[in-house]
Amino acid sequence: MKITKAVIPAAGLGTRVLPATKSMPKEMFPLVDKPAIQYIVEEAVSSGITDILIITNRGKDIIEDHFDRVPELEENLSKTKKFESLECIKKISYLANIYFLRQKEPKGLGHAVYLAKSFVGNEPFAVLYGDDVIVSKTPVCKNMISLFEEFQKGVIGIKKVTQDSISKYSSVKLKQIRDRVFECSDMIEKPSKSEVMSLYAILGRCVLTPEIFDVLENTSPGAGNEIQLTDAMKVLANKNGMIGYEFDGIRYDIGSKIGALEASMNIALEHPEIKDKFIELLKKIYENLK
Repeated sequence: MKITKAVIPAAGLGTRVLPATKSMPKEMFPLVDKPAIQYIVEEAVSSGITDILIITNRGKDIIEDHFDRVPELEENLSKTKKFESLECIKKISYLANIYFLRQKEPKGLGHAVYLAKSFVGNEPFAVLYGDDVIVSKTPVCKNMISLFEEFQKGVIGIKKVTQDSISKYSSVKLKQIRDRVFECSDMIEKPSKSEVMSLYAILGRCVLTPEIFDVLENTSPGAGNEIQLTDAMKVLANKNGMIGYEFDGIRYDIGSKIGALEASMNIALEHPEIKDKFIELLKKIYENLK
């Protein structure tokens, strides 16, 4: 079955980047000239996704507005003959069929994904975390969908992290199948030192079967007293195994101050319109630091 649906959980409060997130969702942080969530939506679309459900919460209407038409702005751009900008903003509204649903209580990532049950139906689907922008030559989500089609098992996007930071993420038990592809038989969220299975952590992307909803329905709150998606995926991994994909690309955690800054700078260094001027600016800053 072809995967055409994706869920983007974007209901987090963004407490790590306060006070900016007091009035602006972290998903709307501009990375040069596009908000972070647009990069995530574009990755999904480039992977063959046609229908996207974004899980939000109170105060994030600005995300919905971004993917809507703005007749007044379009009329102004047309009158002033800024046709390139006009086409750019119109294109945003037609990237995919984008739907929105509010998570009314902050019960965790697992709960947010569970809310997509009626949207997903009885189909496999992709999950792209709203905090994680991944820049790569080939969309990470596209490669993971290909692996799902090959193995007919859920797929998790993984990367190695440091020993000091693994406790902030999840840790997965792996057996290598081939380059960058692993069989995953177990996982744990925010492990203690004695619970670490490997330094590979689940970061930002997964492809799941609808079986996950029955598991989530019976998943108790875990780390942080929240319903953890990792705890539900653990059940599937223990039962039938999952596939771990060590994705090629740079992942930016835009829910952290340094992550959002790093994403903006690296994207600016590749941006055809400003990269040369930005490099000159960095040189000036560097000289002033001496």
